[in-house]
Amino acid sequence: MKALSGFGRLGGVLLALVLTLLVFGIPVGPGLKLLYEGAFSDKYAWSQTWVITTPLLLCALGICVAWKAGMFNIGGEGQLIIGALFSATLAQKLISSSNTSGLWVLPLLLVGAVGGALYALFAGWLAVKRSVEPVISTILLNFIAIQALGFAVSGPLKRTDSAMPLSVSLPPSLMLPKFDKKLDTHWGVPLAFGIGLIVYVWLFHTRDGFRLRAVGQNPNAARANGIEPDRFRLKGMAISGALCGLAGAIQYLGISGQLGTSFSQQFGFLAIPVALVGALNPLAVLGSSIFFGALFASTTNLSRFAGVGSTLVPVIQGLSVFGLLAFQKFIDDRERILLSKGGQE
Repeated sequence: MKALSGFGRLGGVLLALVLTLLVFGIPVGPGLKLLYEGAFSDKYAWSQTWVITTPLLLCALGICVAWKAGMFNIGGEGQLIIGALFSATLAQKLISSSNTSGLWVLPLLLVGAVGGALYALFAGWLAVKRSVEPVISTILLNFIAIQALGFAVSGPLKRTDSAMPLSVSLPPSLMLPKFDKKLDTHWGVPLAFGIGLIVYVWLFHTRDGFRLRAVGQNPNAARANGIEPDRFRLKGMAISGALCGLAGAIQYLGISGQLGTSFSQQFGFLAIPVALVGALNPLAVLGSSIFFGALFASTTNLSRFAGVGSTLVPVIQGLSVFGLLAFQKFIDDRERILLSKGGQE
C-alpha cells in the first residue's frame, strides 16, 4: 500500500496543477508545455530549478526532523534568516580584515547552520522548560528574525558607500563555486541533496533516529522504554534549525552575495507544503522539492506567454496540498475498508 500511497500523492499534486490551469483559463496541454520549458528546456532553466530547489529542500528537511520529534516547527523562515545573518556577520569581519581566502567558505556555511540551530533551540527550550507551544513561538520568532534582518542591513552590516539597506557584497573568493560561470548552479545544490540522503538514513536507519521518531509518536511510551523525550525534542529542533540556517547561508554564499531587506524569498514558509507533499519522508521530500522548485522556476515563463500573474504559484501550491490531502484521505479509506474486509474473512 505504500507504493499506492506514493502514487496517490503524485496524482493529487498533478491533479491540482491541471485544475489550476483550468481555473485560470489556460489550455492544459500548452500550459504544461510552458511550465516544462520554463523549468527544464535548457541548462539555464535547469539552473534556476536547482537553485530554487536547494533552500526549499533544506528547509523542508528541517521541518521533517522537527515534526518527526513532535515539535511543529513553523519557524524555518526565521531560522533561515538568522543563519544568513550569522554568515554575513563573519563574512564582514573577514572582509574588513582583508582575509577573504576561499578556505573560509566552509566555516561560513557552518556558522550559518549554528545560527539556525541556536535560534530553533531557543524555541525548543521554551517548549520543554516553559510549555510554550513551538507553533506559537516559532511563528513569533519569524517576525523577530525579519526585524533583526532589517536592523542589521540598516545598521551594523550596512555598506558605507550606499544609502540602500544592503550589506557589503561578498568577494568571489567567499562565494560558493559555480559549475559554470554563466549559470547560478553552485556546489550548494549537490550538498543539499547529499544532506537529504543523510537525514533519511539517520531518521530511519539509526538508533537515535528511531528514538526521535518514537518520542514524536508517543512520548509517554518512549519514556517508559528509557528514552528521554525532552532530550530528543531539543535535538530535533536543533537539527531542524541547523538545516534551515544552512539554507540561509547557502542562499547568501551561493546566490545573493549580500543581504537586504528582501533577502528572504519566504523559502521557510514555502517549505511547509514541500514537506507535507513529501509526507515528512526525506526521500519523498527530495522529489517534492524538485517539483516545487521547478514550479517556481517555470511560472515566470508561463505568466509571460499566458498572461497570468505571479498569483499562479501560491494557487498551485495551495491546491497541491489540498489535492494531496484528498488523495491521501481516499487511499486511507480504501486501506481501512480492505483491512476490515480481511478481518471479517
